[in-house]
Amino acid sequence: MTHPTFSITAHAPGKPSPRIVLFVEDGGGDWHARRLREALQPRGAEVVTTCLKFCAFDTRLPSGIDIPGFEGQLPDGAFVRSVSTGSLEQITLRLGILHALRESGVRVWNDARVIERCVDKSTATFFFQKAGLPVPCTRAAEGIEAARQFAKDQGRPVVVKPLFGSQGNGVRRVDSLDALPEAGEVGDVYYVQRYLRGPADTRFEDWRLFISRGRVLAAMARVGRTWITNVHQGAEPSLVEADEEMIQLALNAASAIGADYAGVDLIRDEMGQLMVLEINSNPAWKGLQSVTDVNIAWTLAEDFLAAVCEPART
Repeated sequence: MTHPTFSITAHAPGKPSPRIVLFVEDGGGDWHARRLREALQPRGAEVVTTCLKFCAFDTRLPSGIDIPGFEGQLPDGAFVRSVSTGSLEQITLRLGILHALRESGVRVWNDARVIERCVDKSTATFFFQKAGLPVPCTRAAEGIEAARQFAKDQGRPVVVKPLFGSQGNGVRRVDSLDALPEAGEVGDVYYVQRYLRGPADTRFEDWRLFISRGRVLAAMARVGRTWITNVHQGAEPSLVEADEEMIQLALNAASAIGADYAGVDLIRDEMGQLMVLEINSNPAWKGLQSVTDVNIAWTLAEDFLAAVCEPART
């Protein structure tokens, strides 16, 4: 079977070309993947773009890992743009490949541990709280009765989010106990947060800070027509100069998760307290790029290749 791959080879004079695998969605990659390829090439990288679904464990290979385009050898680095949707078994195998690459000394951005912590909102919230960061009052538990009791204790609207989800999809505000989603809609796991807006609020705003290698590359405000402020849901992005409180909170959130790069979402509650809302381990940046002069893809490529050249981490 022929797997779709896309290779770019460029040689920096006097230096061996690092061999990089860029993991994307099935079909060759999106706008972000194309920008990353274009940024990695001039920096002397040999890039193979493929999908984790085409990779395999294979005991016939010395490395034990089969990645299209590498003939049984290991890459020097792996940049993860997407794990792709799939069954529990498929996702487990794909994350297993990423775990195995890391254990084999390959620099993976972000590695499977980070992806697992970020994709599960309950785990991310736990790590934030463990690090002493302010987070919305949250309970994640099985069963609708636990969600009903939490909502009742809040005495105000709550927000129910899919445990696994992004871009505001499936998020709902619940104003009464009867409005909680049925168990089948959320896999019988209820991730419930206190609704942070005031009852008279008409401006809905939060902030996305883009982190790479321990610094903020750029930040934007997202102002929504409704309380859901994802750009994917129609919110308008605008460039902001993040203040020191925002910067430190976002950097601490990324550090708590162990992320190489991340999108950190911050929000203020009805009393003005700044809080960590969410973190994304493979954040989109098309909206942010539209309002900043920072070339995000080029900076990410530079940071990633610098990390590939560092000694292996444990």
